[in-house]
Amino acid sequence: MKKIPLFKSYVDKSDYKSVLNSLKTGWLTHGSSNLVFEEKFSKYIGSKFSISMNSCTSALECSLKILKKKGEVIIPSWTWVSTANAVLNTGNIPVFADVNINSRNLNAENIEKKINKKTIAVIVVHYAGLPCEMDEIMKLTKKRKISLIEDSAETLGAKWKKNYTGSFGMGCFSFFPTKNITTTEGGMLTINNRKQYLEVKKIIAHGIDHDKKPVFWHREAVLPGHNFRLPNHLAALGISQLKKLNKFNAKRRLIAKRYDNFLKKFEDVFAIQKVSKNLTHSYQMYTCLLKPKLRNNFLFFMKKNGIEVSAHFVPPLHKQNYLKKFCKKKLKNTEYLSRSIVTLPIYPNLKNVDLNRIFKLITKWYEKIKKN
Repeated sequence: MKKIPLFKSYVDKSDYKSVLNSLKTGWLTHGSSNLVFEEKFSKYIGSKFSISMNSCTSALECSLKILKKKGEVIIPSWTWVSTANAVLNTGNIPVFADVNINSRNLNAENIEKKINKKTIAVIVVHYAGLPCEMDEIMKLTKKRKISLIEDSAETLGAKWKKNYTGSFGMGCFSFFPTKNITTTEGGMLTINNRKQYLEVKKIIAHGIDHDKKPVFWHREAVLPGHNFRLPNHLAALGISQLKKLNKFNAKRRLIAKRYDNFLKKFEDVFAIQKVSKNLTHSYQMYTCLLKPKLRNNFLFFMKKNGIEVSAHFVPPLHKQNYLKKFCKKKLKNTEYLSRSIVTLPIYPNLKNVDLNRIFKLITKWYEKIKKN
């Protein structure tokens, strides 16, 4: 039985050629392709600067390190562990806020409930390809004088109104194979402050200040940095993939529309996501909600029949053992999502025959539970 994966990167001949040409130069570490990738990425997002690095997690850590202060950072519990780990690994304290059930995102109201004198930043996570509603969030963070960081790992190429995610605050992107474009491992930080940009450039390269170079062999570190750099050939892959991003996202949206239209027939058990006219969705994941008492049964059924489905995220962060101490109260919406969320296969080269097979199996499952 052929398996249909949950995610699948699309890498073609043009991508192979870009990587091969980069390797042939003999420059195997951070190099000229990084600069081109960063410039093109900034132009696409609408940020002044971009810095390519080895992961979105590294971008998140850098965005917190350049704040030059420690304190509490408000984040959703409804996210991947990287968001919380970046907060902890920079010596800060995560404060978990609840999300909206339909968008799965933070909003200004839930953020404001968590702000106090210790708050230094908020990390909004644009979940699964849908941006947060940014106007009120930006007003709030500006008024309360706290830094705004966007975890845009899942939302490359999506907009709130006319602006892309990653252009409102410091934007952190992922190019992991499950994302909208890939460099295998890799990430990007978008930023508008030149001083902070130069600081991050030092952090990702062992803390070396390349301006302090009286002779060409001089290497002086000015801060305790990391090796967060992205190799040149992977940046070359990023350049090639970025050219195809709009086409990839258009295909994702068409597949999502087909899912929406199909699942409407089963609205007594499934709930599809409603998307505001002010938002564009990049559908890094396609998620829907299923009645909690049926969710696990559905996931096991689909998996047994060769369809790679999942539930993002179980458990949510505030329920994970090493993070429980940071959240003593229930997060009602987050906990409901964790019991009801379903992630279905979506990627640009998902074939119609495979999508139709998914639909047939969902229908078969539905008819089966209705009989019981």
